[in-house]
Amino acid sequence: MMDTDILEMLDDIGRSSVARLNPAVTVPGETARIRREKVLRTIRGTILPRRLEFTAANGDCLAIEVNSSRITDVFRVQSGIAPDFETESREDLANKLAQLVTDIAAAPAPLELISLQPDTALEADDVGITFSEIESACEKIELPAEPVIAIVPDEPEPEDTAPTVEAATEDTTGSLAQRFYEGSERFAQGRVLAQGDDGVTLRMDGACDEGAALHPDSDLLARFARDLAGWDGDTASAMDHPQLIVMRPSGGKGAGLAIMNDGERFAISVHEARKLGAVINLWASLKRPAG
Repeated sequence: MMDTDILEMLDDIGRSSVARLNPAVTVPGETARIRREKVLRTIRGTILPRRLEFTAANGDCLAIEVNSSRITDVFRVQSGIAPDFETESREDLANKLAQLVTDIAAAPAPLELISLQPDTALEADDVGITFSEIESACEKIELPAEPVIAIVPDEPEPEDTAPTVEAATEDTTGSLAQRFYEGSERFAQGRVLAQGDDGVTLRMDGACDEGAALHPDSDLLARFARDLAGWDGDTASAMDHPQLIVMRPSGGKGAGLAIMNDGERFAISVHEARKLGAVINLWASLKRPAG
């Protein structure tokens, strides 16, 4: 390329550039298949460690950590619980990641992307799942057919008929704290569920169980319940329940704590600091209207 060509190209870029007020960019594509190809191309083109957040028009979000064209972690998914990179096989991970990519591509457009710095430094053993593995798994997943818009003539309203009653089901599995306790089993090293007013233990598990290394005694839980009550009193005018309190070690390595306080009970989860994404995903799933 001649120097004059380069100057003309730079001049064209300068004249056509528009300042962006929003860090998000739109992932182009009129169909889910095209958007999926664009998402895969974005993963393939990400060489340095980045946190990529894809958000659809209906609010569905897929947040992943990508490095050297590999997905090394999942922070948030549209529904359910994020894949566990430490316990699941590569084949299962590739299939689940392919389904997540397909789901976000099939969500209502426009699809927007934000590229952020990772929260923590990449671990040496975070080899991740390669772009090729995910692409191959995507080829096995059928995308939903694109909606066809048709003009349907108005029909006369039917005569009044006897009303039908649909049965409504309600989740009665317990309080949010109890459901957080149960949901954290997948990533927690130890768990505690206790009453919010006096800290009386309701359930314990793992490293927090009686006789285990991180077992909290009744006095400690009682003091913690009083501290939470004081916190509730201090913040009553600013926030209500439920609340998620996260404690992480400096540097992002080691064990972290996640406390779910729903006002009546609280659940404590001891987990690896790098599992924060799984904690946030569980919290998000419980906060949804149908959660």
